[in-house]
Amino acid sequence: MADPAVAALNSLLREASIDDHAEALELATAAVRSNKIQGPDLARAQHTRVVALLKLDRYDDALRVIAEGGDALEKDCSFEKAYALYKTGDLEGAEAVLQKTGVDTGKSQRGLKHVAGQVAYRNEKFERAAAIYRDLRDDTEDANYGEENDLRINLTAADAQLLWQGNEWAVPEEEKQPAREDLEAFETAYNAACICISRGDYTKASVLLKRSRDLCEATEDLDEEEKKTELVPILVQQAYVFTKLGKLDEALSLQNAINLSDVSETSTKVIAQTNKLLPKAAENPFIAERLARALPEIEGNDRLFKFQSSALQRNKNIIDLQAQKFQGIWNRAHRLLSGNQVPDLSASKVELGVAGAAAATKFASGRPIVRELLPVLEKRPNDVGLLLTIIQLYVQISTLPPAILLLEKFFTRLEEANTPEHADVRFAPGLVALAVSLYRAQNRQRDVRNELAKAAAHWRSKTESSGAGSSIAREAGIELLRSSHPSDLVAAGEAFEQILSAQPGDRTATAGLVASYATTDFSKVEPYLESLPPVAKLTQGVDVNSLIEAGVAMLTPPASQESKKRKFDGDGTTAPEKEKQQPAKKPRKRKLPKNYDPTKKPDPERWLPLRDRSTYRPKGKKGKKRAQEATQGGVVKEEETLELAGGAGSVKVEKAGGVGGGANKKKKKGKK
Repeated sequence: MADPAVAALNSLLREASIDDHAEALELATAAVRSNKIQGPDLARAQHTRVVALLKLDRYDDALRVIAEGGDALEKDCSFEKAYALYKTGDLEGAEAVLQKTGVDTGKSQRGLKHVAGQVAYRNEKFERAAAIYRDLRDDTEDANYGEENDLRINLTAADAQLLWQGNEWAVPEEEKQPAREDLEAFETAYNAACICISRGDYTKASVLLKRSRDLCEATEDLDEEEKKTELVPILVQQAYVFTKLGKLDEALSLQNAINLSDVSETSTKVIAQTNKLLPKAAENPFIAERLARALPEIEGNDRLFKFQSSALQRNKNIIDLQAQKFQGIWNRAHRLLSGNQVPDLSASKVELGVAGAAAATKFASGRPIVRELLPVLEKRPNDVGLLLTIIQLYVQISTLPPAILLLEKFFTRLEEANTPEHADVRFAPGLVALAVSLYRAQNRQRDVRNELAKAAAHWRSKTESSGAGSSIAREAGIELLRSSHPSDLVAAGEAFEQILSAQPGDRTATAGLVASYATTDFSKVEPYLESLPPVAKLTQGVDVNSLIEAGVAMLTPPASQESKKRKFDGDGTTAPEKEKQQPAKKPRKRKLPKNYDPTKKPDPERWLPLRDRSTYRPKGKKGKKRAQEATQGGVVKEEETLELAGGAGSVKVEKAGGVGGGANKKKKKGKK
C-alpha cells in the first residue's frame, strides 16, 4: 500500500499547474521524511522539494537540501543548483556547476543555457552572455512560446553593457541601432535607450525612454505596484539624460518624482540619490559631501556593475576635492596605489591616481606643479593616473619632449620586467594611442609606425582573440599601409588577417588585406575580391570627360609669393596691359594746414633752417658772439700751416693781419 504522503504528492504533481508552492513544499517534505519511500519516488519528492523552495525564494534552503540529497540529487538538480547559486551571488560556483553540465560544448538543456547567460551577464562577461543569447535566438527548433521577446531583451541589455565598456567591436552593426521591434515593449525600448546613451546619442535616448515610460504605464500585464517598480529605473535614466542634455529643471523634476521608499533594489536607490547630489555639489560641496557619506551600503547579489562603481567612487572623490579634503584623498591614493607590483589600468585605480595628484597640488597647474609631482611618481612608479596627469600638464605648458621622454621611460621599465602582465600593460590600447598622438604632434611618423607595429605583433601573439588586439590591429594596418616598404605591407596584411579571423564581415579589414597583398601575394587576395564592391559601382555617376576638361585644381598662392613676371591670360593680354585698360584712380585731395591763408604770400625762406634765415636773431651774449663768428656776414679767419723743424710735423696758426684787425695790433717802438 502506497504511503499517504507520497499519494498526496503524486496527486498534486498530476495537476496542470501548481500555484500553492507552500503546499507542494509541505507534501514533498512529508514524503521525504516517510520511511517507506525509496527509489524514483524519493528522487521525485526531493526534486519537488528543491523546486518549491526556489519558487518561495528560499535559495539557501534549496542549496542545503541539494547538499543533503547526495550526488544523485545534485546531478539531477544541476539547473536548480546553478540558479540558486546565481541568486545568492555565488557566480563562480554557478559557473563551475554549468561547466560540468556541458554548456560550453552545447550539449546542455535550453534552460541551463538561459542560466549560463544570466550568470555571465551578472559576472560582467558580457561578450559570452551575448554569444549565448544569439545561439538561443538562432536555435528556434526548441524555442518556447514568448521566448523570442525575452531573448531580445537580454541581448540588447548585453549589447548596452558592451558599448558602455567601450567594446564596440563585439557588437554587430545591426544591433547598435534601435529596430522597429524595440518599440513594441517597454523593456526593449529601455535597453535600446541604454545603447544610445552608451554611444552618446542622448537626444534619441530621450525619445526611447519616453516611449518606454508610456508603454510601461499603459501595459495591462502588470499591477500598480509592479508598474511603480518598473518605472523607477526608467525615471532615473530619464533624469540622467536630461542632465546630460542640460535640461536641469526637467531632471530635477523627475528626481523629485521618484519615491525612494518604493525602490526595493539598493543599487537603484544609490544611483538615484547620487544623481540628486549634482545641483547640491554646485551650490554647497560640504552639504553634498555629507549626503554622499549617508548613501546606503550595497550588499549581497544586488550590486553595481564595475563601471557604475567606478563612476560612483569618482563622484565621491570629486565631492571630497570640492570640500577641500585633500589629505584624505592623498592618503587613500597612497595606501591603495603604493603596493602595486604591476600597473593597474582599471578605471577606478587610474581615476584615483588622478584624484591623488589633484589633492597633492590643490588644483594648481603649471611647471612648478610638475616639479612637485615628479618625486611622487618616483615613489609610485606604477601609478598610471599620476603618470597621465604629469603628461597632461606637460602638454598644457607646450613642452612635448619631456612628456614623450617620461612615457618612453615607463615603457622601457615595463619591457624590462619581461612578464605577460607587464607586456599587456605596455601595449594597452590607451597607452599606445597616447604615444601615437604625442609622436604625431612632433611629426615623428617612423616612431608612430614602429609603435603600432610592435603593439599589433604583441596582441597577434596572444592565443585568445580580444577587442584590444582588434582595435590595435586596425590602426596599425591603416598606418602601415601608408608605407611603401615591403615589410610594412606584410605586417599590415597580417594585422588585417587577425581582424578578419575575429570579424569575417569587416569591410575595412577586407579592403586593407587586399591592398596589402595586391602586389606580393595574389593567392591571399583572391578569396576576398568578390566581397569587395566592383570598380564600376564605385565610379558610378562620375563624369570622366568633365573632370578632364576641368583640369587639375590648383590653390591660389599667397600675394607675397606671387611671381613678379607678367602673367598671360586666356584673352591674349598681359596683366600690365589690363592695368592700362582699367580707368585711372581718382587723385587724392591734398590736405592744407589749418592756418593757411591763400591771400598771403608764402615765405621764400621757409625751406631754410631757422638760424640761416635773415630774420633770425640770437638771444644772449653767447648767441651774439657765435653769430659774429659765423661765416654769414662775419670776419673769416685766415689760417696757415707751419712746418716744425726736424720733421716733427706741422701746426695750423692764425695768419697776422686781416680786415678790421688793426685795433688789436701792438705799436712798434720808435728809436730813442
